[in-house]
Amino acid sequence: MGKIIAVASGKGGTGKTTTVAAVSSCLAALEYKTLCIDFDSEMKNLDLSLCMSDYAVADFMDVIGGRLELMDACHESPLIPGLFFLAAPTICDPDGPDADALKAMFDEIRSEFDYCLIDSPSGIGIGFRLTHSVADMSIIVTNGELPAMRDAQRAASTARELGVPDVRLLVNRLLPKNFRFMKATVDDVIDTVNARLIGVIPEDKLVFMSLHDNTPLILYKKRLSAYEFLDVARRITGEDVSLRIR
Repeated sequence: MGKIIAVASGKGGTGKTTTVAAVSSCLAALEYKTLCIDFDSEMKNLDLSLCMSDYAVADFMDVIGGRLELMDACHESPLIPGLFFLAAPTICDPDGPDADALKAMFDEIRSEFDYCLIDSPSGIGIGFRLTHSVADMSIIVTNGELPAMRDAQRAASTARELGVPDVRLLVNRLLPKNFRFMKATVDDVIDTVNARLIGVIPEDKLVFMSLHDNTPLILYKKRLSAYEFLDVARRITGEDVSLRIR
């Protein structure tokens, strides 16, 4: 059975969507059949990070509503074999989709895919709660700044309250000079958020450049951030990969 991973952040600007796209691409590159779902109807941008904006036609409400079969609604990346995308609807019920229908869709996803990463909306509202109601793992993304850490702590706590058995922390867009200014370390972020660390990703200008060149990060250039995202993917699969905190 496949594994469902909700990727969340307490606030915007932490690089959550980039994380979903990069880690999913790496899982597919490791030959795991992987699905990305954009669950953020208001700020949906996952298609851009995946370089699949031309394929965002069907959405997950088409599946939940019975208008399309799951595999007819999902589109495979033309650049990364084994990587599939399912878009968010433009308009979604503010109370969210029916819980039973949502669970049925994810039960089918588990049978079709090795991994499914959900781009959960920022914050801990209804979208967060729905995605975490079906998740086996939650990855909370923060950049280590004080407001982001506080919000990440709330997100991690809420994920546990919702029954997610495995809550992890990913410190993204790391700038060592900022940590020196705050007289803080990654250990301080771990202690604040109270979640097990799954990766530390450095700030990398090529993330911006790959997006605007319409090329997935792992195919753009051999950069440290791409290797670190690959290590996160390998840890998800159960490999014992040492953390390289710089």
